[in-house]
Amino acid sequence: MDLTPAALARLASWIATGLGVGLWAWSWIRETNPIQKQRFLDCGVVLVFAATLVRVVVQEREMTPIDWALVLLSPLFIAAALWRLARTACPGDVERR
Repeated sequence: MDLTPAALARLASWIATGLGVGLWAWSWIRETNPIQKQRFLDCGVVLVFAATLVRVVVQEREMTPIDWALVLLSPLFIAAALWRLARTACPGDVERR
């Protein structure tokens, strides 16, 4: 296996996708607290969509309309999830900064 930067980015993106899907599964199956459930879902969204963007960037084929849709929509989903994560942070965390 050659360890080019593109191959390393692709490998890291699949690992991030696995972690994101794991967070989604954890939130659906095990978490009972609604705020924690939403935070796990949002963390999973950020990981999965960021990994998808990385795979679209390092691909060697021509971009399809689905790729273009992912490039346009992924940052919106990431921004929304990060906004919700900031809004659901513990109040004590903000005061310490």
